Amino acid sequence: MKKKVFWRLILISVTVILAVVFFLPNTPVFKYMPEWWKKSMPNKGIVLGLDLQGGLHLVFEVEGDKAVEITTERYASTLKEMLSKKKLTADVNRERLNITVSPSTQEIRKVVEDNYPTLTPVETGSRLVYKISDREARRIKDGAADQALETIRNRIDQFGVSEPTIHRQGENEIVVQLPGVKDPRRAIDLIGKTAQLEFKLVDDEAKLAAELPQSISPGEEENLLRQFAEKIPEGDEILFEKKVNRETGTVRKIPILLKKHAVITGDLLSEARVNIDSRFNEPYVSLSFNAIGAKLFEEITGANVKKRLAIILDNTVYSAPVIQEKISGGNAQITGNFSMEEAKDLSIVLRAGALPAPLKMLQNVTVGPSLGSDSIEAGKVAGIIGTIVVVVFMIFYYKLSGVIADFALFLNIILLLGAMASLNATLTLPGIAGIILAIGMAVDSNVLMFERIRDELRAGKTPRSAVDSGYDKAFWTIFDSHVTTLITAAVLFQFGTGPIKGFAVTLSLGVSINLFTALVGTKSIFDLINTRREIKRLSI
Repeated sequence: MKKKVFWRLILISVTVILAVVFFLPNTPVFKYMPEWWKKSMPNKGIVLGLDLQGGLHLVFEVEGDKAVEITTERYASTLKEMLSKKKLTADVNRERLNITVSPSTQEIRKVVEDNYPTLTPVETGSRLVYKISDREARRIKDGAADQALETIRNRIDQFGVSEPTIHRQGENEIVVQLPGVKDPRRAIDLIGKTAQLEFKLVDDEAKLAAELPQSISPGEEENLLRQFAEKIPEGDEILFEKKVNRETGTVRKIPILLKKHAVITGDLLSEARVNIDSRFNEPYVSLSFNAIGAKLFEEITGANVKKRLAIILDNTVYSAPVIQEKISGGNAQITGNFSMEEAKDLSIVLRAGALPAPLKMLQNVTVGPSLGSDSIEAGKVAGIIGTIVVVVFMIFYYKLSGVIADFALFLNIILLLGAMASLNATLTLPGIAGIILAIGMAVDSNVLMFERIRDELRAGKTPRSAVDSGYDKAFWTIFDSHVTTLITAAVLFQFGTGPIKGFAVTLSLGVSINLFTALVGTKSIFDLINTRREIKRLSI
């Protein structure tokens, strides 16, 4: 008996020490610890959630229809090239979500249907009209939401936000929670930037290129596009480059006539990093293509020497340099009077990849740190009052046994905080509620056991026998109730959102630790008392 008690006390002591070690990063003592301790031991502890620390809560909608439209555009473009290589003369156009091919011939129909089985015919006659099937459209929308989620996660990881919460909600919504963000506007711009990088050839040979004005003021773009709408050659488009006067800071927009077809796109990038221009001491973004992109870039620059190649990001021209010679090695630059912060953010979105479809912001809530502080204080007060009331009640009602139950309660709190710190769990306001509920359940387990012990004492058993019998008979009742709660917590964690997950984590940890403290902690104290001397009367 003594040996069993000894090993149980050792187990309790070890778990308490580990809990204290894991929780140290959340205490002022941690900053005085030696460097080797900070490097080798846990150094994060419990992280405060958005509702306690303050920060940004965003809900985005992934525009799935736009993703289908982009896919349709890509199909139309590659189909045109495919028919050209097969020397089949055909007119291929995209009209909204339809691809129209004319004339309608057996050879053309076979090429389309062999290479694009997901396209379904919607009209027949002198022309072929295809659209992406409903099943494929659903797959594209779902894939766009998944890809957008991963892209946002990559961008935020590189942005450096501690403990962000990013998850899908419903079919096409993405929830982003960024605790402690100091610059909400920058974070929103970084997340929502489509980052569609394209390289397009400038059409300086067209008659319209000479008619376009040298520059216009910002806000006049729509008027210019309406003015020259009928003169734009087929296959061309007008985009604008922003120019800032270094001395006066005046912003001008330069209209540029471009070929619509992108000769190379950002999906072939392997690296994007910030460098400093030695001439002007300004940052720029240096690009490196992968093997396929480098070969393609070399071919394009070699075939278009003395022509201009525009670098475009989200339909804005950043630069349009003249190709002086064939460029090998697959390197390019994006310049544009960037600040260091702008260049850094641009390199992040290019490295993380383009969003598959635009995002529409549905919700933008900034939680101030003062609100978080109020929540923490309210949670502390609630926890302290609840604990004091429980402690006093247990001592009043169960006498010395109540003191033992209170010991288990404090042991429960220490182990729970240590367990959360070891997992680097994010503590939210619902999480505090979970801790308080776990405190209640810890006492509830002891109440069940103490009432069983009272029944055994009334039946005439000795205190030692009554304690052993009471624990044995209450075990399965306590075990069943805790397992049921664990199942509920698991369901909440699996299907709940951020704050609900926080509640589920603290509840499940609290329930698991309750079993240990109630069945091992308090039993060890009773056994320790009984092994020292024979007790004739139990204070319960």
